[in-house]
Amino acid sequence: MNSVKDKVVLVTGAAGAIGSAVVEAVALSGGIAVTSDLPGRRDLDHALDVTSEEDWTRTIAAIEQDVGRLDGLVNAAGIVALGTVEDTDYATWRRVMAINLDGTFLGCKYAMRLLRRSGGSIVNISSVSGLVGGRNFAAYNASKGGVRLLTKSVALHGARQKPAVRCNSLHPAFIEGPMADGMIAQFRDPSRARERLAASVPLGRFGTPAEVAALCIYLLSDESAFVTGAEFVLDGGLTAQ
Repeated sequence: MNSVKDKVVLVTGAAGAIGSAVVEAVALSGGIAVTSDLPGRRDLDHALDVTSEEDWTRTIAAIEQDVGRLDGLVNAAGIVALGTVEDTDYATWRRVMAINLDGTFLGCKYAMRLLRRSGGSIVNISSVSGLVGGRNFAAYNASKGGVRLLTKSVALHGARQKPAVRCNSLHPAFIEGPMADGMIAQFRDPSRARERLAASVPLGRFGTPAEVAALCIYLLSDESAFVTGAEFVLDGGLTAQ
């Protein structure tokens, strides 16, 4: 079950906690993971700045030449920044939007040409912050909320392709890894902040990258063939409250 055997899947942000977990899960499920991240980030198949159209066109062209097809795309590249609407400077706002939202847009746009050849699946990593607001997540909320509705637009467009290209969004809460650590480090008392954040989750803990990756595998696989334009929440019950 949940196999992506022989499927070619491009993963952005592959050097990050979630991205690397997706790469590992694709390989364990019999798929072929094509890894990408910023230049200088460990041993990757492609240096890809997700905010660069030139990088996207080059990467997709290389995959077409080397492999000849693309069956899946996981847009996992992203950053987080704390700040209210007043605290957030415009440069930070633009950087968060550029990576989280523009990067996802460019991925969907430029991968579509290959994905539509045999049908495929796009998984956009959003966040629970794309579903509910936080007073000090102005830029992050906006970017991840944009990913949520961009996903639905892409899904409707992809459904008209022959064969169809599916697109769904994932909305994790706090996930163990460098991104969560970096966010927590911005609080006055990081250790206390971590305790409070974990306590706010009904299941009482942070999620793991492997748990996010497992759901990605389902959405990349043929078992989710009737699933598109949907949002999947991995938050330990956080948004059920």
